[in-house]
Amino acid sequence: MKLTDEEQALRAGAFGRAAQWAIAHQIEVGRYLGARDFVAVSQAHVMADTESLGLAGVEWLEQLARLPAQERRVRISTITDPRGTDFAAAHKLKQQPWMVDLERRAIGALEALGVLMTNTCINYQTIMPPVLGEHVAYGDTGVVIYCNSVCGARSNFEGGPSALAAALTGRTPRYGYHLEERRRATLVVNVGLTPRELNDWGALGGIVGRLAGDYWQVPAIVGIERVPTSDEMKHFGAALASYGSVALFHMAGITPEARRLDQVLAPGHTVRSHEVGEAAIRAFQESYAEAIETIDVVVFSAPQLSLIEMAQVAGMLAGRRAKIPLLVVTSPQVKGDADRMGLTARIEEAGGTVLSGMCFYQSYAREMAEANGWRRLATNSAKLVNIVGGYGYRPALMSMPACIDAACNGGRL
Repeated sequence: MKLTDEEQALRAGAFGRAAQWAIAHQIEVGRYLGARDFVAVSQAHVMADTESLGLAGVEWLEQLARLPAQERRVRISTITDPRGTDFAAAHKLKQQPWMVDLERRAIGALEALGVLMTNTCINYQTIMPPVLGEHVAYGDTGVVIYCNSVCGARSNFEGGPSALAAALTGRTPRYGYHLEERRRATLVVNVGLTPRELNDWGALGGIVGRLAGDYWQVPAIVGIERVPTSDEMKHFGAALASYGSVALFHMAGITPEARRLDQVLAPGHTVRSHEVGEAAIRAFQESYAEAIETIDVVVFSAPQLSLIEMAQVAGMLAGRRAKIPLLVVTSPQVKGDADRMGLTARIEEAGGTVLSGMCFYQSYAREMAEANGWRRLATNSAKLVNIVGGYGYRPALMSMPACIDAACNGGRL
């Protein structure tokens, strides 16, 4: 890889041992992925949950944190993905003390490195979203696909060590979605229905993800009849990334790089096309509800809820009461507003539990299932249903109103 004078200085240790490790790591990543040089990045977003880090990961962070202060600080704005617990509710979820202790250790190490503990997967809705053309180094797949596609920023899926390395050096290898040629559409999906409910948007994302099938595919969606809301784009993109490992999509006439479809198609090249209609969306959702008659727990999570979604949940619970566990997961930034506006109190007075700064499936979901006797789970998140099966749950994908009904009906569908 071609290195600038500053990058050579990083490699030589002029900016401290943490940055020296980081640039060495990035050179190896760049060589493996065929990067010619580095690109400067303005923000980094690091996975921070201890279920992903494990004890070895936390101990590694603590080693970096023990370096002298001038040798360990991040060089750009660096924020974190959700944690593995909400400290105020760990006992209610029956999480074990060792889980909480590991979380506190990870937080202490990351803060010593200068990382801002934002604990969110919806930073684009809450904390300085990136702008068109801005190069960033983000870790969470839902964050990457939203910021690439809706904001027009540029990031690859950065693994935890690579995102932290970018934070310490202020650059990342120039490959993948930092390159103009990688951002062209590789398939076109003609949609015969513009979804209305968030679960429908997630189902559409899951279908398109399966059609795309790998990280280097860039779907262009044609036929959406109105501009989707931020929450609709959020659920669509999160599911698309989850089912297809996709990091970028275009929506013709809507997303910033595809004001016209021909802007994202390579001249002279044909791409495969697919048709997706209402029947496919309904079949996708029905496949997650077969032979499920009762629900043990309702979860709104993955992605965390926006303030608008929090208000919707509170409104649907008015005059009602949840008879089974109802978990409503949001970011610390939204939680403060929800507290101030009385939304948290309204949800919890109706029997729900509002959780902040965590993500359900990153929070020792299998252990929670075993401790609480949870097996059948209802959610309106297609991303969540795609993941929690691996933790021993049988998930049902339903609309937000249907999930609220199930909670208030004692789990009966």
